[in-house]
Amino acid sequence: MKAIVLGAAAGGGFPQWNCGCRVCAMAWNGDPRAPWRTQASLAVSLDGASWTLLNASPDLGSQIRATPALWPRGERHSPIGAVILSSAEIDHVTGLLSLRERHGFDLVALPPVLDAIAANPIFAAVPARRVAASASAPITLAGGLVAELFPVPGKAPLYLEDQDPKLESEAGETAGVRISGGGRSIVYIPGCAALSDDLRASVDGADLLFFDGTLFTDDEMIRAGVGQKTGRRMGHMPIAGEDGSLAWLAGLPVARKVYIHLNNTNPALIAGSPERLMIEAAGVAVAHDGMEIEL
Repeated sequence: MKAIVLGAAAGGGFPQWNCGCRVCAMAWNGDPRAPWRTQASLAVSLDGASWTLLNASPDLGSQIRATPALWPRGERHSPIGAVILSSAEIDHVTGLLSLRERHGFDLVALPPVLDAIAANPIFAAVPARRVAASASAPITLAGGLVAELFPVPGKAPLYLEDQDPKLESEAGETAGVRISGGGRSIVYIPGCAALSDDLRASVDGADLLFFDGTLFTDDEMIRAGVGQKTGRRMGHMPIAGEDGSLAWLAGLPVARKVYIHLNNTNPALIAGSPERLMIEAAGVAVAHDGMEIEL
């Protein structure tokens, strides 16, 4: 079973096109400690012939071109057999529009996410078979993989928020994904607003966990002068702190743990930074584009 990180950054990528914060400035200036990253997505395969994508970022076209495993093997062919959506956020779904050239695949998500897709007529151009997943019910994918989606605390996409959004909803607007095959399992959770006993039960025993690493501290964007919202208000818990995700991850019975979906302001993007060293000392890695992990 192989996982390829197609993109490791949060919405906007790294460096973000309109940001000159301290972290982005290092990337713009070509500092080798801060390599560029595209927006988060993962490709998983058991047989090397059929691949399942976890989310479809706006950068999907360039990500496919950078990943030979996803190249066509015939006049009209793609090894992409399925796309699983963890939410309907813009940075998770707009890449679907890069898959509109008459190649059929399964589009799998929990009902609230599929409802958001169905409500936007632009996605009618995407020739996917839409598969509504039930929470924790197994779905068989091409190539011998089995997927289970489970709600995690989160919120509706920004463009669907009302005046008083529920920030830790578990109604299915945000999901985690467990993909299994060959006796191994990978869990992918690029967005999570809070930790819970149910969440722990959903990731226990996984061989590999990709987890939400959006912000290092909750007020990171405010302190950087590039935003007014905390991470929790955006539906992402911070890495650091007694109630942050790093302390939780360090105690999980999961063989390998990787932070993904890192915001452009996150100093953990910088190799050798105190924040990166703290994460690595806890036994957690930070994803980068092109990272491959074989189980």
